[in-house]
Amino acid sequence: MENISIGKVKLNLENYSGTDTYSDGDIEERLLEIVKSGQDIEELLTESIEWPLLYHLSDIRKNLLSWYPFDKNGSLLEIGAGCGALTGLFCEKTSRVAAIDLSKRRSEINAYHNNYDNLEIIVGNFEDINITEKFDYVTLIGVLEYSIYYLHCEDPFGEMLRRACSLLKPGGHLITAIENKYGLKYWAGATEDHTGVPFDGIRGYEGVSRVRTFSRGTLLSMMEKAGFDKNEIYYPVPDYKMPLEICSPEHLPGSEALGDRSPAYDRPRLVLFNEGEAAMSLKKDGLYEEFANSFLVISRKNS
Repeated sequence: MENISIGKVKLNLENYSGTDTYSDGDIEERLLEIVKSGQDIEELLTESIEWPLLYHLSDIRKNLLSWYPFDKNGSLLEIGAGCGALTGLFCEKTSRVAAIDLSKRRSEINAYHNNYDNLEIIVGNFEDINITEKFDYVTLIGVLEYSIYYLHCEDPFGEMLRRACSLLKPGGHLITAIENKYGLKYWAGATEDHTGVPFDGIRGYEGVSRVRTFSRGTLLSMMEKAGFDKNEIYYPVPDYKMPLEICSPEHLPGSEALGDRSPAYDRPRLVLFNEGEAAMSLKKDGLYEEFANSFLVISRKNS
């Protein structure tokens, strides 16, 4: 298909199959109408508590990396950009952004929402796109757990990290955000974020074939094996999706930040115990980092 432009944004369709193989359904049509209309999104979100609108359009999403000292002259590859909740932030922080997504409709939402002249959106499956450029940053925000969708091989998760590493310049950084398989909220009764089944990850994803999250130790080991020699880990609170604080190993959250329960954005949940109290007990015993709900990992490629 021919490439097109939406405002200042280049939409690269050379690798688009002609069919969107991943979709959240009719809500995406509504999202497209919203971003095309030019209406005040902040005002819209004050009037709506619909999770898809918050997830795709809320500026709270940007808290994840608004603090990070990107090189203003750097280039960034966003794998799995979706509707562009973070794409605009990356465009403001770096000189060039290439954003990849499977869906043409999601990419159109992204383009209308983030009309930056340093943005190119590439529509297609990551596995099929021949990328020869090297970047200062590559991001996998809510993407690594879905590697099976993108890569058809024996070890799609390790291969995703190795490919991301290969696309970085020497000394470049991979930025990964993902849920913790053993997140405290899951023990306290929240359903697994991807499957909607209580305790699914804790029990090892028995019978689940399309998604995986990982423990802290396993995730860091995977990064090292993929070629990253330095891995800094942070803990978004309450999670990486709608982070209100970004905590480090040196500055872990207090009880006031954690509250008594983690939010259940789009489905009911059980509340088996007070999460804030449990987190403070884990923190006292040096175990909080193993049970944080989400991880944000900044990984440096071997020089």
